[in-house]
Amino acid sequence: MILIVGGAGYIGSHLNKEINKKGIETVIFDNLSYGHRDFVKWGTFEKGDLGNIDDIRNVFKKYPIEAVMHFAAFTYVGESVEDPQKYYTNNVKNTLNLLQVMLEENVKYFVFSSTCATYGNPVEIPITENHPQNPINPYGKGKLMVETVLKDYSDAYGLKYASLRYFNAAGADPESEVGELHNPETHLIPLILDVAAGRREDIKIFGTDYDTPDGTCIRDYIHVTDLAEAHILALEYLQNSGESDFFNLGNGNGFSVKEVIETAEEVTGKNIKAVEAERRAGDPPILVGSSDKAKEKLNWKPKYDELSTIIETAWNWHKKLK
Repeated sequence: MILIVGGAGYIGSHLNKEINKKGIETVIFDNLSYGHRDFVKWGTFEKGDLGNIDDIRNVFKKYPIEAVMHFAAFTYVGESVEDPQKYYTNNVKNTLNLLQVMLEENVKYFVFSSTCATYGNPVEIPITENHPQNPINPYGKGKLMVETVLKDYSDAYGLKYASLRYFNAAGADPESEVGELHNPETHLIPLILDVAAGRREDIKIFGTDYDTPDGTCIRDYIHVTDLAEAHILALEYLQNSGESDFFNLGNGNGFSVKEVIETAEEVTGKNIKAVEAERRAGDPPILVGSSDKAKEKLNWKPKYDELSTIIETAWNWHKKLK
């Protein structure tokens, strides 16, 4: 049985669906501060908080947990700068609580939702796992702290972990059973689709004078179902005697803000009003990752790597939202 911590959220709910399709039983542990109870359509739900170690212990006592997948992090970069205590408490301290109970119960397999934000500003493109890690905000710093902890726990206690460094998660379940629903929403694709759906007047393009082909920032978008599949492969890799390791998860291709808007117009058939705005501090011109290591070691093959497919699945989900 697999414990999915934060399994009522965006990526966790997609993972829960995919892993249940393979006949693997799951327990979803979530405090619903950002997750959605109606996203838990598979497995068993247990409401609890990582800040309360007894909540964690109760789940491990109640179910035969063999492995843990951890998604329960706060993820708003700007908020992490304004309120670092909130981020270090939840993303670092509460993760230590989870790892403590895993040690108490002798559960050895851990798949961690990390981020490309641990790299900071890129010094080379595409970014590989060997790129220097110099995070520039508390969100990225907290994730790097946990990665450091995992290395030490692996050496000292035999913990087997895979740390998955995502680039830009995007899209939705192709069957539209779960999808992306954040409040507030900060991700580019759902914000663009809000314009297409008439919920938002326009989309702001922050900077049009970058050193890129069309002057707008280029980012690496990876479909959420492909992300979910990578988690399952990472767990299988660990269970089949794979060594603890770090893996980038991205598309390997970059798409500019203007390309995303134009593709969304083609997919939705809607005119999407874009407004040019000043650059945002800390936005690098290009962020694209190499996922060659995950493809080689985990045998990961993304299925939904076309930008139009990513946006189409997101749009199908988006149209269902009130």
